[in-house]
This record gives sequence, C-alpha cells and structure tokens, in this order.
Amino acid sequence: MSIAEAITWSLLIIGMLLKYVVQAGEWGVQIGGFLHGLVFIAYGMTAVFVGVNQHWTVRLIAVACLTAIIPFATIPFDRALERRGALDGGWRHTRTSDPRDHTRVSALLRWMLARPLLLAGIMGVALVAIMAMLLTIGPPGGVS
Repeated sequence: MSIAEAITWSLLIIGMLLKYVVQAGEWGVQIGGFLHGLVFIAYGMTAVFVGVNQHWTVRLIAVACLTAIIPFATIPFDRALERRGALDGGWRHTRTSDPRDHTRVSALLRWMLARPLLLAGIMGVALVAIMAMLLTIGPPGGVS
C-alpha cells in the first residue's frame, strides 16, 4: 500500500503540473486526485489494521497514517518499520498469552480475520462510504 500511495502522489503531482504549468485543464488533477484519494484512505485503513495486528502503539498507528499526507513519505516509513521488525509475524488468528491479545479490539481483529470475505466487504464499503462523503464535501481548498 505504501508504494501504491506514493504512485498516486506522483499521479496527482503530474496532474497539478499539467493543470497549472502546461494549462492542460482539470482532467489530470481530477483523475490523479480521485485515485490518490482512494489509495490514501485505503493506506490509512491498512495502517490501522496492520498496527492493531502488530500491537503498535496508538502513536505509531497515527504516525503511519500521517505519513500519507507527506508526498512519498510512506515508503521510507514502511522501510523503517521493516528494519525495526514492526512488520514481522503473521496475522494473529489465535489468542496468545500476551495480555494485549485479551482485549476487545484483539478479539474483533481475530473475528474479522476468520471471515476474510466479510472483512474485505466491510473494508470496501467503508472505503466507498468515506470517499463518497469526501466527494460530497468537495476538494481541499474548494472548487477552482
């Protein structure tokens, strides 16, 4: 997801260059912005889901989500997580003796992991709902 997020940043920046430098119209920003918005939201959802699975602190999950705001920051952040071992291990399908596995959030995570199609559906509906809400509100900075 971090690479996809960086790619869509590139598309959005190219679209902005086409609009403001080349005067090629809105289409580049509209397409790049839409794709970036979708992947931006999906990256945030994925960061939260992986963070809960990996027992990250709330602060680390927030930092992961915030890196998507800075162009291309998700890739070095992801690499740093890999070096630190913060992405090691598989999905937590069963409860362990770790006290962090005895929370409602961990129980919900395990329940969702046991139902991958339902999880994918919920994530897809959430992604569409968030994107629809944001499209209703309008683009950042208003319509130009």
